Amino acid sequence: MKKLLIIDDERGIRNTLREILTDEGHEVDVAENGKQGLEMAQKKPYDLIFSDIKMPEMDGLEVLAKLVESRKSKVESGEDVSECPVVMISGHGDVETAVQALKSGAYDFIEKPIDLNRLLVTTKNALEQKSLRQETKQLRRKVEAQGGLQMVGESAAIARVRDIINKVAPTEARVMITGPNGSGKEVVARLLHAGSARANCPMVEVNCAAIPSELIESELFGHMKGSFTGAVKDRAGKFEQADGGTLFLDEIGDMSLAAQTKVLRALQENEVTRVGSDKAIKVDVRVVAATNKNLEDEIRAGRFREDLFHRLNVIPIRVPSLDERKEDIPLLVNYFAGQICGEQRIAVKAFDADALKALQERSWTGNIRQLRNVVERLIILAGQKITKEDVELYA
Repeated sequence: MKKLLIIDDERGIRNTLREILTDEGHEVDVAENGKQGLEMAQKKPYDLIFSDIKMPEMDGLEVLAKLVESRKSKVESGEDVSECPVVMISGHGDVETAVQALKSGAYDFIEKPIDLNRLLVTTKNALEQKSLRQETKQLRRKVEAQGGLQMVGESAAIARVRDIINKVAPTEARVMITGPNGSGKEVVARLLHAGSARANCPMVEVNCAAIPSELIESELFGHMKGSFTGAVKDRAGKFEQADGGTLFLDEIGDMSLAAQTKVLRALQENEVTRVGSDKAIKVDVRVVAATNKNLEDEIRAGRFREDLFHRLNVIPIRVPSLDERKEDIPLLVNYFAGQICGEQRIAVKAFDADALKALQERSWTGNIRQLRNVVERLIILAGQKITKEDVELYA
């Protein structure tokens, strides 16, 4: 349940907005003037604020300015505060002022008399954008906690992948990442996004293998309320959520042919249509796809569209298996050991040379993911110095 605040000196508008937004499942507070609204916003965290522009004592522009200033001050002092979008409510003659409010930090404005559809769409979009920003912030924290997003290794195989990433990331080219499960395809996708001009916008992931075929179109393109059983309200799809950023289609080889056709159309026309709607929505996304399947074999078997393959496979990047880059295992083991010991809040444990050699001699069908699991197991079960005997016993 999202927490909303409505600041308006007209009781009728306050009550109407509260009733509508409460019916949408939100928790709604109201304030009858700018001063009261500002005090409430400073005491309680809100997910979205609506503020009228013309009010006695303190108008909406003053409220907005003080909210922006307060947040900036907290950020500069090191506090962790999430951004709360502010939507201005303007009368017919206040549109120019409302535009000025956008330049000052407002998310959007809606005019009186308030159109219901406009209100609901603005609310949904503002809350989704806030949610995406929070997810991005959490991801960045996780990356920073792990010592930064990076591809560990000095082998020739991984050096080739790193070189391609450095060349391709700043471009708008679509990328097809292939490689076995657990080899690090997602890391490659994240490095491509982080090195692009879209890095400050969302990177939205879709695991095509994890979504039932009957729901994949709704997941990608969104749906309208009532378009199918369970569609209780309008919902933006992943293409819309990734607007301005990167859409990562993981395991695209498992996508249904029907969904492939719609994805192809979206890439051709840079627009999507929600399930249950006939209105096209413009989107600006960079698509990065990944698969562990041989898509050329899938094309021959009639399970993957050849035209979509060529649309996505502009820049192919093949991630090598761990067995193809065993010389990187000591670096990876030490990297994971540092991560895991930090997570477990224990002193970093060392692997002796024989232990590292024993790990290199093994076959890693589960690739990087399997190696990390083994390192974690050894750190938890073995002593302060991890030996070859520990590897033979626990790995």
